[in-house]
Amino acid sequence: MSGSDSISMRTAICEEVNSTDAPEKLAARPDMTDYRIELGDSRERLVGHPIYKLVNSPERMKAFMESHIWAVWDFQSLLKAVQQQLSCVTVPWTPTPDAEARRLINEIVLDEESDELPNGSFASHFELYLRSMEVAGAATAPIVRVIEQIKAGVDIHKALLAPSIPPESREFVNRSFSIINSGSSHRIVAAFTYGREDIIPDMFRQFVGRLASYSPEIWGQFRFYLERHIEHDDEHHGPVCRRIVATMCGNDPIKWAEASESARLALEARIQLWDDLAVRLASI
Repeated sequence: MSGSDSISMRTAICEEVNSTDAPEKLAARPDMTDYRIELGDSRERLVGHPIYKLVNSPERMKAFMESHIWAVWDFQSLLKAVQQQLSCVTVPWTPTPDAEARRLINEIVLDEESDELPNGSFASHFELYLRSMEVAGAATAPIVRVIEQIKAGVDIHKALLAPSIPPESREFVNRSFSIINSGSSHRIVAAFTYGREDIIPDMFRQFVGRLASYSPEIWGQFRFYLERHIEHDDEHHGPVCRRIVATMCGNDPIKWAEASESARLALEARIQLWDDLAVRLASI
């Protein structure tokens, strides 16, 4: 990148960060915030992972869901951690510094935690995924049991020791919570942005077409879940989150380096999850 190009891009970043435009206008603008996030080849390796071709039968799809549900679940925890960093979720309430980021993250929480379904009812994307598993005949007891334990006050790390949890899923959740427990705002938001919202559409598109050839009465709900994530993340959540990262890191090279590291760690955790799961799928 030439010096003049770099200056032009920095100017564009500053103009966007200082803008008072409405959130929907910000989301519609061309994104120019990614050039400071260094992902190496992690994103390309994840999008090109062989697991997408391995999920090619109903039995393999069910096995995939039984492992992947844990990533769907801990996504919600990562989302709530982002909300804690960007908005006030304690009593008494006090205003957080960035009103725009507060608005945007609460919009994402609304979509992910209580999305509107085709029949007019509402559910979180986790609950929608769980229902999809039930219809498909995939095992839901392990994740339901852990959630019940946590509701009863059992420490999450103790609950995750259950032998019924796929080992690769346990490791993935533990890595997610290590980021959550860091307490670092820009690290948490970067992991959520580049490890989830930015990459999910490119991963899920590879499943949607295949599901169309399966029994719609069995896989219809799962396909709806995938399509909703593609729609929300690709068109709105991803661009919005990238702008929040840019605002949080500003012109601080240390924050950009830490955000990049957190983003890469999140992507590498997913690659490890896919690697281990692919071995199991290949044996089915």
